[in-house]
Amino acid sequence: MASKTRVGLIETIRAREGRLPWLGRHLGRLRASIVALGAAQPPEDFVDLIRFAAGPGDRVVRVQVTDGHAELATRDVNAEQSISVVVAPERHQPYTHKTTQRDVFGRAFAAARRVGAQDALLLTEEGMAAEGTAWNLFWWENGSLCTPAAALGILPGVGRQRVMELAAVEERQIAGHALKGRSMFAVNAVRGIFEIGSFERTRVPRDPRTAELAASFWPD
Repeated sequence: MASKTRVGLIETIRAREGRLPWLGRHLGRLRASIVALGAAQPPEDFVDLIRFAAGPGDRVVRVQVTDGHAELATRDVNAEQSISVVVAPERHQPYTHKTTQRDVFGRAFAAARRVGAQDALLLTEEGMAAEGTAWNLFWWENGSLCTPAAALGILPGVGRQRVMELAAVEERQIAGHALKGRSMFAVNAVRGIFEIGSFERTRVPRDPRTAELAASFWPD
C-alpha cells in the first residue's frame, strides 16, 4: 500500500532589523490551521527557534510544521520593487490553509518564468482573478480599492489583512481579462506592498495611493 503523503503547514516570516513585526499574526493563522486540519502542535520551543533563526538583521524565515516537527530555513529578502505578471495556464484551486500542497503555484511560477515574466496570477475555473503564486492581489477601481473575495478560496494572507486595516477595501469577483488597464499591486507579509508593473505584457498604470499604503505597511 502506498504511504500517505504528509502535509505540512508553512509560515514565511519577515525579520526587520531583528524584529518580527507580524509574528503574532503568523502564529495565529498557524494555530487556526492546526485546529481546522487536526494537525499536531509544534514543539514548545517553537517561537524561540523562530527568533533565533531570524537573528539581528533583515531576513526571511520559512517555517514548516509537519506532524509536530518544525523545520526552519532562512533566506535573503527579495528587493524587487515591481514585477511583471502573466495569467497562469493552470486554474486556481481553493487554498485556505498555507500547506505544502503548493504544486499548482510552483507550476504557475515556472510557466511565468518560461515566457519571460516574473510571476503569475491564477484564475478560478470560472476565470475570476484569485491570487498570485505567493501574494494577494489588490487593484484600484475608480475611487475604490478592491481585492478578490475570500469566498473564492484564496489564502487569508497576513499582508492582505494589513492592507484591509489601512484602507477601506471592497471584496469583489473580477474576470482576469477585466484587470487590464487597472492599477494593481501585490502584497505579502515578507515583501509588504510591491507594484505590478506589467500585466499580460501591458504596462500597468501607477496610482500614488499605492505608494502611500506601502509607506504605512510596516509598523513603527
